[in-house]
Amino acid sequence: MQHAPARSGADGRAQPSLGGQLFWAGELDATGRALVVAGNIAGAATLTATGDSDTQRQAVRDGIVDFLVTSLDEALRILKNEIRKHATVAVCVGAALDGVEGEMVERGVRPDLVRKDGIGAADEDERRERAGGLEVEPLGMKALVAWSVEQSPALWLPRLDALALDCLEADDADAQRWLRGAGRYLGKLSRGEHLVWSDRAFASRFIERTLDQVRNGTIKVRGRIQVSVGMACEEHRFGPME
Repeated sequence: MQHAPARSGADGRAQPSLGGQLFWAGELDATGRALVVAGNIAGAATLTATGDSDTQRQAVRDGIVDFLVTSLDEALRILKNEIRKHATVAVCVGAALDGVEGEMVERGVRPDLVRKDGIGAADEDERRERAGGLEVEPLGMKALVAWSVEQSPALWLPRLDALALDCLEADDADAQRWLRGAGRYLGKLSRGEHLVWSDRAFASRFIERTLDQVRNGTIKVRGRIQVSVGMACEEHRFGPME
């Protein structure tokens, strides 16, 4: 995974971005739409796909994607130019997900970041097994961290958001601003799952603090935290024992 250039945050300090990196958001379902928005905020070049014509048109109307194309080749031409310029762009291929992923494999397309259930996840699981399950990514590497709960999201997601804010570094202004404004950015998409771009160090703190609050009875709902770092994807489930 290549290092993205720094950009200025709200406090004038250099902030890391995902400019120049390709993010495969998978199917343009509700989660995919939220991931595309997050990718746009983080400065990534995002690729997604769906064969549903209504979903395609709605994504264009809502401004979720910048380009709706009919083939992977056309999408890659757009993405290549924008990645070279470290520009933000979101491209949707209007075709079935399995077909697009198959073409990506054939063409050797290797995204820098992938959705947990996206292309490359199985290969990464095999690599992790060979490495004995050890984490090999530096704690400072950018990570997409997403969390959801099984019930009462209006009650529990804001509590997890507050916990996530406490776990962010003081100078991570972009992630703080995103968390505080995610409801405005995502609209109704934010009701089921919240997410933020930060790094592995934040992810580790957030998971540890969440599990601590489950153990002391502060969090009384079952849920999951997903962490995507480059091609590596993890899922951590939490909640009271039945």
